[in-house]
Amino acid sequence: MTTIWSRDAVAAIAHRPIPEVPHIAAQSMAPVLPGHDLWDYWPVQERDGRTAEIAGGALQMLLSAPVLPDPESRHGLARIRLMHETPHGWRDLGDLLPDGFAPGSREWSGSAIVTPQHDRVTLYFTAAGHRGEAEPSFDQRLFETSATLSIADGVPRLADWSVPVESVAADGQIYSRDMTGGGAIGTIKAFRDPAWFCDPADGAEYLVFAASLAQSSSPWNGAIGVARGGGGQWTLEPPLITADGVNNELERPHLVHSDQRYYCFWSTQRKVFADGGPSGPTGLYGMVAEHLAGPWTPLNGTGLVCGNPPDAPIQAYSWLVLGDLSVISFVDRPGLTGDPVDVAEARRAFGGTPAAPFRIVLDGNRASLA
Repeated sequence: MTTIWSRDAVAAIAHRPIPEVPHIAAQSMAPVLPGHDLWDYWPVQERDGRTAEIAGGALQMLLSAPVLPDPESRHGLARIRLMHETPHGWRDLGDLLPDGFAPGSREWSGSAIVTPQHDRVTLYFTAAGHRGEAEPSFDQRLFETSATLSIADGVPRLADWSVPVESVAADGQIYSRDMTGGGAIGTIKAFRDPAWFCDPADGAEYLVFAASLAQSSSPWNGAIGVARGGGGQWTLEPPLITADGVNNELERPHLVHSDQRYYCFWSTQRKVFADGGPSGPTGLYGMVAEHLAGPWTPLNGTGLVCGNPPDAPIQAYSWLVLGDLSVISFVDRPGLTGDPVDVAEARRAFGGTPAAPFRIVLDGNRASLA
């Protein structure tokens, strides 16, 4: 049962107080990996959604790129970085996958789970473009691969990755295969960001992902797609949530089970709402359901969980709600009230490092900051 994120729900945002993401002062977050920009990130998780404790900390996978004059160029060079976050700080463990191993020209966001024995990790990720292409394309494919997990002298290690297998492909009927969109940031289409989830009701496995509707007549045709696992393969199902005619990108969607309910969260930006229609701030959004198949109800009546403050509308992005309801994200451009005027300003303003986590509280169809 597909649920529509409606124009009316989005329009109601303008008439209600907006819970604000905690303010991030410009230059207040020191880079955890100097010389590299870091953004979308996720921890290795247990099958029940809890962050796995590994060697006294969390294994974190982060998109990374060398610091470039224009931080927007990072998307064309993105690799997944492995880091170990402990109470003592962050330890860099290098590129997650070997050079030339991934099927794409870039590695984009995903998720990862560990076996109950903590001896193997499976990565679900987006292969952007194609290996060896002369110019980066916008093609996006979902792949999975697994590696052995070992610990030596307190340092985790992932090795002997299996050959990447395409999890599931866009069908061109429900989910668009054409990723071009218009080529500009915020207009490209989606088949990316796979997030693994195990339904506690029956143990069924799912992948949810950012998608675009194939049969839409609108350039704003974002959706949260889903595939169900079974028999060693994934089968595409109709989207959980669509924003046809409302929003182009429901990014990094993920599921959290809390208090016998299902919560679906995603991130989006003000600039990807439909021209001439209602919009919300760049922020964390979500819906709740009694069953994974829906129907889904927008949290707080609108879908908005929390947004960047009005005086810092692009300070952070790519929020991920963890099993304990803590929320992680990355520092984008704190200190700016709009898009940078030039590349030099963009570089000065860009944080490119993990933001301080915060927590949310869920109460049925209400969500608030703790």
